[in-house]
Amino acid sequence: MPHDHDHDHVHGAACSHDHAGGSHAGHDHGHDHASHDHGLGGHSHAPASFGAAFAVGATANGLFVVVQIVFGLAAGSMALLADGLHNLGDVLGLLAAWAAVGMGRWLPTARHTYGYGRSSILAALANAVILLFGCGAIALEAVQRFGSPAPVATGTVMWVAALGILVNGGTALLFMRGSKDDLNVRGAFLHLASDALVSVGVVAAAFAIRLTGWAWIDPVTSLVIVALVTWGTWGLLRHSTELALDAVPRGVDPAAVRSALAALPEVAEVHDLHIWALSTTESAATAHLVTASPGTDLVERACALLQDRFRIGHATVQIEAPDHAARCRLRPAEVV
Repeated sequence: MPHDHDHDHVHGAACSHDHAGGSHAGHDHGHDHASHDHGLGGHSHAPASFGAAFAVGATANGLFVVVQIVFGLAAGSMALLADGLHNLGDVLGLLAAWAAVGMGRWLPTARHTYGYGRSSILAALANAVILLFGCGAIALEAVQRFGSPAPVATGTVMWVAALGILVNGGTALLFMRGSKDDLNVRGAFLHLASDALVSVGVVAAAFAIRLTGWAWIDPVTSLVIVALVTWGTWGLLRHSTELALDAVPRGVDPAAVRSALAALPEVAEVHDLHIWALSTTESAATAHLVTASPGTDLVERACALLQDRFRIGHATVQIEAPDHAARCRLRPAEVV
């Protein structure tokens, strides 16, 4: 996130923390930060331990897509074919998420100074979009099937869909642990969990058709599943879009951050406070702290506070004397 500081100010410093795949160097302007390392304690680095889960999920679902398409065509089941199309989109989403995990470990460059951690945000956004497009395709096919109902080989549909419950449900469990802390992992979890839900619906629809002979149950079930998946995906889309637009990550209260920094003994004012996501697991912040008599460790204490209380692992703090702060062009809240 490019940030233009007013260099008439006293001094500033950036806390340096090691990140997955690289580090961000801090700038020492009069403070000794040789031993200043808050690490990333309390910060979840879910992607670092989910590479195997992505590999298993993508491979298992890729093979299952082939099974669904082959037997969906043989059985004449729109629900099974639609589920296969949905799974194909999920495989692409898993591959994108897996690629983002790898890119997040790439070292920073002269042009990409923060590294490539934000690729995980783009992957989460792509997962949400793919899910919604898949839902649209299923809904369209379901509506068209109302006008031209076709016989369904219910036995074949049920056992293939039951296999889907095992494949998707089992691989979803691999991502459950990280789904609360990492939006990229959450996207993968939602993909797989929704696929398991779709497969449950397909089994139920095939069984109901076998009992009643009502072919319309197949497309109706598809539309119900589409509604449920869309409802669950909307939050992922909103959240990933917010992070892509540099919104404050959910779980971080900017008012609380401002109040905590302002409560430091020497600090008279806090302005130009910005908080954004470096990835789906890491947050960064910049702030100007106004003080007439800064302690020699004020920057270190401010960064420790941000790390320990708000899990903001990369903070850049600029110290300003009151007379300089009065002339700071970034002081007004509406100025970026």
